Amino acid sequence: MKASALIVAATLLCTTVWAGPAAWYKWRSPSADIEICAQFSPGDDWVAVKGPFADSGCKKPFKE
Repeated sequence: MKASALIVAATLLCTTVWAGPAAWYKWRSPSADIEICAQFSPGDDWVAVKGPFADSGCKKPFKE
């Protein structure tokens, strides 16, 4: 009985938890004066200057 209840609970949990896509940001390198669009920081010195965006071109605003 416990095993079947655990399976049902796990199935319900898996169907209700949905992860959305990660947002994109424009990142700037202060040392090289370069701007790129990425979901995560490309390095320690990079600073997020604009965002979040929904696309890899950093053009569409991200809607939650």
